[in-house]
Amino acid sequence: MLISNATTRALDEIGARERDVLQAFAPGAKPERPDAGKAAAPIASTDPLSVAPPLDSYFVTGDSGGRMLFTRDGSFSLHGGTLVDSQGREILGYANEGTVLSALRADPVDVALGYTAGVRIEPDGTLSYLRNTIDPRTGAREAQRAVIGRLALARFAAGTQLRFVDPQHGAAPAGIAPHIGRAGDGNFGALTPNARESSGVDLDLGLQRLEEAYLALDAIRAAGAAKGGIEKTTMDLLK
Repeated sequence: MLISNATTRALDEIGARERDVLQAFAPGAKPERPDAGKAAAPIASTDPLSVAPPLDSYFVTGDSGGRMLFTRDGSFSLHGGTLVDSQGREILGYANEGTVLSALRADPVDVALGYTAGVRIEPDGTLSYLRNTIDPRTGAREAQRAVIGRLALARFAAGTQLRFVDPQHGAAPAGIAPHIGRAGDGNFGALTPNARESSGVDLDLGLQRLEEAYLALDAIRAAGAAKGGIEKTTMDLLK
């Protein structure tokens, strides 16, 4: 049975609305349909690797093809010594002043020895951990904070719409380059530690729009059935 273009569009709309509703509690998520959106805000977290970005700024990551991606989801973790986001994508930053943008990784020796406790992110984006060592001569324990690097932030010109590859990651439009820097560098505000950005999807609005999408599909089906009935009656009269 052939499906009309109107039915196809209605099913696509339902799919988009369902995906928006499912992202209502995903940190930093953006809705596919803007009319289901809301203003996101930082919410408190006990995780020292959760941070909320400044207004109109994004954390920088990438995909397997090397394409740069941008996210406002600051739910980070240290995986094998590398800072990653909630989807396992490496978070980019600067290991030192003057270095190029790269993944932020702890010293592999410290990782192997389990010396990366107390990892945290500061308001200026500094990622560090507490290196606990033992003096081989005295046996005394020593602790010092080792810096992995600083997270990078990106910002786009006002009005730029990212091409979202999923609800939490977007890519720059063709021909548009972001301004990239660091938190608190004069161009970007400070991060909010022990917090993460809430979802930008309004659950109530999302559910309302989803219901409307289903009603629209029902109307299309009813119209199709009525049209089919009229055509059948007309053919019967012509016989």
